[in-house]
Amino acid sequence: IKDIVYQRMMSDKLKELHRLAAEAVEEVYKDKLDENAEEIAMHYEKAGMQEKAAEYYHKAGSWFRKRYDWEKSEYYLKIALEIRENVLGAEHSDTADSMNNLADLYYYQGKYVQAEALHLRALEIREKTLGAKHPDTAYSLNNLASLYYGQGKYEQAEPLYLRALEIKEKVFGSEHPYTASSLNNLALLYTDQCKYDQAEPLLVQALDIQEKVQGREHLDTASSLNNLASLYLSQEKHNHAEPLLLRALEIKKRILGAEHPVTASSLNNLALLYDIQGKYEQAEPLYLGALEIREKVMGAEHPDTAYSLRSEERRV
Repeated sequence: IKDIVYQRMMSDKLKELHRLAAEAVEEVYKDKLDENAEEIAMHYEKAGMQEKAAEYYHKAGSWFRKRYDWEKSEYYLKIALEIRENVLGAEHSDTADSMNNLADLYYYQGKYVQAEALHLRALEIREKTLGAKHPDTAYSLNNLASLYYGQGKYEQAEPLYLRALEIKEKVFGSEHPYTASSLNNLALLYTDQCKYDQAEPLLVQALDIQEKVQGREHLDTASSLNNLASLYLSQEKHNHAEPLLLRALEIKKRILGAEHPVTASSLNNLALLYDIQGKYEQAEPLYLGALEIREKVMGAEHPDTAYSLRSEERRV
């Protein structure tokens, strides 16, 4: 009996030490929690604090996804989902959050079947627990729509995007950035279907909202500029597209830096415009710049790097 009591006391002390360690790391790295989420999660798990562990495993999985470390991202997102299902239940909103993040990872990897199953489950949970008109339900609708859109399943994507837009307009108002995001998504869907007359007013409205609410130098404004420029490129309105692409590139360089993958996307977009116009001397350094960034940051095997390489090979 003494041994059992002693072991229990030691176990309790060890858990307390792990709790203190987790809190210490949180305090020391309070401005870099995502980067240190892996360590914090492990301490909380050993402390027996499962909900906190899941929270930080979730953060760790998201952090590794942003750095294109798919293996570690999947590993930690799965742990977070498993803990939340066991501790909070299969129909908890935090469980739905974990499903959504894991689904996003699978989408980026092209694992559409796995992504769809998780997005559908997350949507079902949110509709059941939060209601059909809740913002988080709109978020799930948008994610599922984006999955279908990415596969060219436009007829399945459109009603979901429309539902998400309706919810956001009702909850946040017609001039909120979240509403602008839904306008952009719907417009891009129409652009890909060559429904330019339907797409343009939505993109112009979205850009107007972002400039008014977020400011002319915000990243969301840059995204709206890029989306409108893409529409004009599709219509061969090159003179309309170029100033928008240049503005978007400058914003991204200033905020994210010259060697960020998002900046590389803008370089590639501008290069594409010059390539289409036959301005090869202007296009080449932009293509090469985008390729160099992607190889350095994302690795030679990443799909975006392969896309940059194919773009340069086509030009040659």
